[in-house]
Amino acid sequence: MLSRIAESLFWIGRYLERADDTARILDVQLQVLVEDPAIDEAASCQQLLSVMGVEGHTGAVNRWTILDLLAHNVDSPGSIASAITAAREGARGARETLSTDIWASINTMWRGLPSARTKRPPDMFAWVRNRTAMVNGIADGTMPRDEGWNFFVLGRSIERVDMTARLLSTAALASDTQVAWPTTLRACGAYEAFIRAYRGLEGDRQAAEFLLLDRWFPRSVVSALMEAERALSRLEARGQRAGFGDEAQRLLGRARTELEYRPLAEIVEAMPIEMERLQRTCAAASEAVGARYFSHSDTHAWTGGVSL
Repeated sequence: MLSRIAESLFWIGRYLERADDTARILDVQLQVLVEDPAIDEAASCQQLLSVMGVEGHTGAVNRWTILDLLAHNVDSPGSIASAITAAREGARGARETLSTDIWASINTMWRGLPSARTKRPPDMFAWVRNRTAMVNGIADGTMPRDEGWNFFVLGRSIERVDMTARLLSTAALASDTQVAWPTTLRACGAYEAFIRAYRGLEGDRQAAEFLLLDRWFPRSVVSALMEAERALSRLEARGQRAGFGDEAQRLLGRARTELEYRPLAEIVEAMPIEMERLQRTCAAASEAVGARYFSHSDTHAWTGGVSL
């Protein structure tokens, strides 16, 4: 496969997941602000901007600021609008390898951005989740399981790890409220699965364990890491007898085993720090994928402390 096409598919997967998960994170943040008026809105919103890597903003910070910077503003690199626009540009570059249905669904989502901005925030976030789910569903049903599919899944999985880590950081920073973890589980579409898994037992520790370590829930960190490792294994033409020749696979595998074999209490106690480490691992893995498979390095990046 041409490296240009491979890179486009990798980043289409990442940008679609980024738009979806940013909508989920904003949904958590705004629900917490609405349900607990005692929260310091400025401090909470500033924490979210920091978690999302947005730096250099001057002036008052409130819910309207984060909606602009993380949802509506196409010129803000971390925004939903920016991610959807970038996914559409990537789809244009890989047009010959995408089915008509995938291209049409991505293009329709991009064309719907102006009207989506006029919706109430919860309705906009639901629209983003539904449209990205539609694109992913069409991709699952129409893409052959070749190298292109593996790059798409690899990008989506790495981004899911990174964004779930950011979501967990947001929840941990708001954990002094009683609504943070239930709202976080609902934002991931995980609440019902969590209740079934823990038989109705709700608690911060159980919620963190589910979103970090559950191998059967596809949005957990460990499940997404495993999916990324499988995609990388399929991209390897031949396995090697010892160690890992693929640096990205080594990085992701080490991150997964560190999560699985460490005591959960250690991770939960320093959740924001641990999640930042995980984001840095995703950044390093993304760079390793680019160095190995792509002929050049584009400026696909998070702003702020954790670049990708």
